[in-house]
Amino acid sequence: MYGDESHPRGHGHNFVLEVTLEGDPDPVTGMVVDLKQVKAILEQEVISPMDHRHLNAEVPPFDRIVPTTENLAVEIWRRLEPHFREGAARIRAVRLYETEDLYVEYAGR
Repeated sequence: MYGDESHPRGHGHNFVLEVTLEGDPDPVTGMVVDLKQVKAILEQEVISPMDHRHLNAEVPPFDRIVPTTENLAVEIWRRLEPHFREGAARIRAVRLYETEDLYVEYAGR
């Protein structure tokens, strides 16, 4: 943290994450991907390692880079994209809200 936000103990945020997936729906199920599968991936890759953690101290790569909303969105994309590289669903965007009207959207490179 830096500037007015710097404090030895840090401060917390309650982020809201939106992940947009795209693909052709299965003709039988009508789903692009089973949402239970998406929920499990989010739990494994984002929630479990990042929720209620001191990002600077406990979550790489934020021990080396500032955990801005922008950097968080890119890192979340990096963690999720391999799970949606193959198969019907592809990741289109990660949107991370810091407040209800302040967010970052990342759509890969």
